[in-house]
Amino acid sequence: MSYAADVWAPAEAEITTTMPADAIVPVMPSVPLAPDSAPVTADVVYDEDSELLDRLATGDEAAFRMLVERHIDRAYAIALRIVGNAADAEDVVQDTMLKIWSHRGRWQHGRAKFSTWLYRVISNRCIDLRRKPRTENVETVPEVADGQPGAVELIERNELNGMLEIAMQRLPEQQRIAVIFSYHENMSNGEIAEVMDTTVAAVESLLKRGRQQLRQLLRKHERDIRTAFTDC
Repeated sequence: MSYAADVWAPAEAEITTTMPADAIVPVMPSVPLAPDSAPVTADVVYDEDSELLDRLATGDEAAFRMLVERHIDRAYAIALRIVGNAADAEDVVQDTMLKIWSHRGRWQHGRAKFSTWLYRVISNRCIDLRRKPRTENVETVPEVADGQPGAVELIERNELNGMLEIAMQRLPEQQRIAVIFSYHENMSNGEIAEVMDTTVAAVESLLKRGRQQLRQLLRKHERDIRTAFTDC
């Protein structure tokens, strides 16, 4: 997991900002991230999906399928990281894709990239879903066949991955989403700020506090995690 070793980066390597550690991050508390409508940005942005969106606006089903195929894998990966459940992630993505079709023709070019709007909607849907009462669905981990090379190491690594995922799910929503976008989706802080409708400084603060929280949650497993994710 790419963020594993970075969780215990030296304190001096943490992202520094002029914002104090206990500062309030300027994100909307009552409505997560941002509304689902396409956000207004200062400059007109290039969007590689523009042609497909124009075709979609006319009811072109082929364009819709191409748009879905282009984005569905990453959308699902983001949803799965946030909700931690495959069935729920599929529901979120399906609901979002249906929203794209039902709102075809309403997209306004130049206000934001389609992918930025898409990841924002996915994140909001996931947060809404996590806030609903639910029964935990614990998935079983496949057993490793006896005699398989590195079987013990693989089991231990899977267990550590599980601990990291549990710790991630315990982070505050905004911190968790920022960490997911940064470490799993390799987004820049600027891109994360666009999706989360906040500032780059706020994203840096979220990432810094997210790492600090993970360090606290995983403190007793620090040595094992350092070894597993630096010696592979």
